[in-house]
Amino acid sequence: MYHEHPLRILRYSLKNIWLLIFPLLRGVSVIKFDPAGIYAWIKGAWLDIVIIGVIILFGFVRWYFSKISITENAVVHTDGLFFKIIRTIPIENISAVTSERMFYLVPFRAMTFKCDTRAGFFKSTDMKLLVTMKVGTELMSHIPKPDEKNQTYNMPKPTALSVLLFSVFFSSGFSGAVYIATFFFKGGDIAHDMLSVWFERITQTTEKITEKLLLRVPQAGIAVGVFFLAAWLVSLIVNLLRYSRFRVSADEKYINISCGITNRKEYRIKMECINYTDLRQNLIMKIFGAVTVNISCSGYGGSSRQLPVLLPMRKKNNVGDGLEKMNISNKEKIDFRPKISGIISYIWQPALGVVLVFVFYQFVLDYAYSISELLFFIAVMAEIPLVWLTAVKIAALFSSGITIENGIITVRSSRMTAFHTVITGTDKVVIVDVKQTIFQRITNKKCHVYIWFSGESKSRFKVKSLSISDGKKISEMLKH
Repeated sequence: MYHEHPLRILRYSLKNIWLLIFPLLRGVSVIKFDPAGIYAWIKGAWLDIVIIGVIILFGFVRWYFSKISITENAVVHTDGLFFKIIRTIPIENISAVTSERMFYLVPFRAMTFKCDTRAGFFKSTDMKLLVTMKVGTELMSHIPKPDEKNQTYNMPKPTALSVLLFSVFFSSGFSGAVYIATFFFKGGDIAHDMLSVWFERITQTTEKITEKLLLRVPQAGIAVGVFFLAAWLVSLIVNLLRYSRFRVSADEKYINISCGITNRKEYRIKMECINYTDLRQNLIMKIFGAVTVNISCSGYGGSSRQLPVLLPMRKKNNVGDGLEKMNISNKEKIDFRPKISGIISYIWQPALGVVLVFVFYQFVLDYAYSISELLFFIAVMAEIPLVWLTAVKIAALFSSGITIENGIITVRSSRMTAFHTVITGTDKVVIVDVKQTIFQRITNKKCHVYIWFSGESKSRFKVKSLSISDGKKISEMLKH
């Protein structure tokens, strides 16, 4: 029988922090900034100390009656004094376990232990404990891991370059930060020139004031640009600290992943609890044949702070025979492809945006010719992401599709600017929707196919503009 780390006393105490309202009200009522008022406050300070002591005592009692036990078959957490809550998780039902040693907990020799199953929803953690390093090591020793002497799955070792490239491409706002920075760097100069002309037309007597104002325009633009680039740089550094020292090992039953520098994490994942594998790319990665391999499993990744990465960055034709044994094939075979005539369904939104921006620019230009340079710059900056998204959707048309073979389904689709190749067993498919738009119903030739996979969160992938016969055949093959 074990207890959580004593630091949890503070966490439990915070739940009764509302009791501090009584010392606060007493202090407001008696305090006066004179000797008599200060003496009155000190005289009654014992009551404040008692209340603080009661808060800490509540936390201590909650901590003392929070007990952890582990057997060969289950992890058990008992909580509560008068009304006990006993949470039991059979080890055989655990999908993923996480141990995390955060840098600010190192001086206290503390770590977090998280335990997840395939039950629940909204990616909630089934059991989360703050324990000492000794207790955490004991808990982890009961969780199965790959056999080091019999690692039948040869997983390629991530290199420093692959982690760096992964961090660059998946840092928050990479392209957005560069784009916004460019806007403000260039926009500041244009605004400076435009305001110069305006101020010269208004008056010649305010030359000194004008100069002061003008100097602030490009400086403000540069400052905002630097801010967004700095924000991306911070995100890059965080990702490097998060995914450096990335190690993965696997056998037929379990996967072990460890990563991180400041926050060292170790994951134990049960192979049969993986919902699907997702080979992700953006357009640049697709051009150079690179992929990052993700997995969907309850308890691993899936948040903004941690992506469910199995391999950070690899050449698509060099993912290792370990993935082949996991039925993750890098073959480009596609049985059911979108029809070329359905290109409109892929590109109509970004292409319409391109046209509307151009039309709006031409319309406004007739009424605001004096700021034509600024309008041109804004139009170009608005067109760039729309043209890029159009190119992505054209690539999606030729690379999307569905393959079903030997009990394995492969779905190739796109979301926004990302390409996904989802691979899993057909038994992990929970819903197949074959839908037609009004125009598709009129011709009755094409349809969109939506495939939902099992998992705690929304796992839906869409392939547009398949023939209606292919849609029906896919539904029949998946028995939906």
